[in-house]
Amino acid sequence: MSNPETDSFDLQSVYDESIDHEPESTRVRLKRAIDLNVLAPARVAVNDWRALLGGALLAMFIFMGTVGVALVDKPTSGDAPVLVGPFENLAYPLGTDVFGQPIHAQLIHATPGIFKMIFAGAIVSVGFAALVGVLSGFKHGQRIDTVLMTLTDVVITIPGLPLIIVITAIFQPENPYLVGVFLGIDNWPGLARTVRSQVLSIREESYVEASEIMGIPLSSILRRDILSQLMPYVMINGAITSRRIIFESVGLYFLGILPFTTFNWGVMMNLAYEGNALTRPDMIHWMVFPMVCIFLLSFSLVLLSQGLDSLFNVRLRARHANTTKKDAPKKDAPSASQSD
Repeated sequence: MSNPETDSFDLQSVYDESIDHEPESTRVRLKRAIDLNVLAPARVAVNDWRALLGGALLAMFIFMGTVGVALVDKPTSGDAPVLVGPFENLAYPLGTDVFGQPIHAQLIHATPGIFKMIFAGAIVSVGFAALVGVLSGFKHGQRIDTVLMTLTDVVITIPGLPLIIVITAIFQPENPYLVGVFLGIDNWPGLARTVRSQVLSIREESYVEASEIMGIPLSSILRRDILSQLMPYVMINGAITSRRIIFESVGLYFLGILPFTTFNWGVMMNLAYEGNALTRPDMIHWMVFPMVCIFLLSFSLVLLSQGLDSLFNVRLRARHANTTKKDAPKKDAPSASQSD
């Protein structure tokens, strides 16, 4: 004689097992991926004012460097009256300089060069630091670890700013990408050492040891098991490094070490300083507005780096995700009477 309780339990178990192992359609997988990787981070960002404000400010500068340069003509000397004050003329909302060039047009056309330097500098410094740190940490105690850490320590001991001044003075780079590469030279050692310490703890995890025992290629282990966990930390440091690149590039242009071959906020400040803008109230806007742009872009990167900490938090993203396994449709379980 059948036992209703036992039979119903067995049927329910078989049903649950079939539901759990039922393959998902491509549409469901795509929906889940979009929700976890796009919509959930967006919901986290909406609840974090730092990510919202930082992203909005950064989007404003990206708009200036892309759409703005197409909408606003490139300024040349004599385009406008000399030394028009800010907000005095709608055609020149931020005023003009002693050469008759609109300030707002100079700021807009200087933005693409700034972003090119940020991109190149961040890629070189963060990318090289991640490569050195991951390899050195994973090969701890081996010869490659000794060589990489010795190189890192040597670069750390060299004063960064004097090194960059000497290099740029010798090569006189004009391409913004090349300027960014030079500026990224002294920004990687500290991050490399930090990444190495993180890798030393990750490589002791059981799943990393299991991957090594299974004979999985080193490149796959580094990419899947180690870099995937380090990416949030690397991205946050990338935003901080970008801020440092801005200060260094503008400072070198302001000091006149880099050639004035393109529009740059540092070049504008240098020309304003040479024109005694600090002692002439009618010229002070020529100095102030580039400084405001530097502050706002740097501030946006600082806020964004803080907001990224929340965006990369796995628990927060899972909490804001809608598509989970529980969302799968469930049918009515067979009753005990039906099992008989």
